[in-house]
Amino acid sequence: MSETMIALVTGANKGIGYEIAAGLGSLGYRVGVGARDAARRATAVGKLRAVGVDAFGVPLDVTDDQSVTDAAELIERLAGRLDALVNNAGISGEMDPGWVQDPTALDLEALRTVVDTNVMGVVRVTNAMLPLLRRSTSPRIVNVSSSVGSLTRQSDPDIEIGPIMGAYAPSKSFLNALTVQYARQFAGTSILINAACPGLVATDFTGFQGPRTPEQGAATAIRLATLPDGGPTGSFFEDDGVVPW
Repeated sequence: MSETMIALVTGANKGIGYEIAAGLGSLGYRVGVGARDAARRATAVGKLRAVGVDAFGVPLDVTDDQSVTDAAELIERLAGRLDALVNNAGISGEMDPGWVQDPTALDLEALRTVVDTNVMGVVRVTNAMLPLLRRSTSPRIVNVSSSVGSLTRQSDPDIEIGPIMGAYAPSKSFLNALTVQYARQFAGTSILINAACPGLVATDFTGFQGPRTPEQGAATAIRLATLPDGGPTGSFFEDDGVVPW
């Protein structure tokens, strides 16, 4: 088994996920680039390799049980273990103009799709990768969340938190709550799990609206994926520190 640290980043073919993969790769990690689209995955792996990252492609649809199982088996064959898992894959769901999701008019099937990716997808991938993570001496799990999932901020009229997002924001609140439950389950083990907020990043996810670059958005997730032993767990972080639940 290689002593090189092994990471898997889901949704890593572009945007924040790609920069998380690049950042971990620059630190010497061998990085699995998890992505659904074969062409985009191959392009991302090629770009990473071109700058010296030891990257490999991982066909991965987080909404598909068999795809996730196959991804775990691939990493088992190629690396034998996993030291860091970054659950970055996510979708916003259908939006009205102005990035609004009116909760009084939500399409329930659209809501299920968001939850299936942003929440159930994290459970699928995390649980499938746990046997590999348990082989690491310092396993780390990072769930890429958003400050719009903060109930404290969402419910404070004095905080500008953006438009009403009846599907996306609650899916991130759900993910945050799930992160806490995993942390409770992992108490007393070497597994550290935290949620990361990248901030408002200019990517295709946001229509390239936002003051932050993908590199800036990746920074907190990279830090949490490389925490030293004894670091925090079951918490929610952004660049400036802890995000209130």
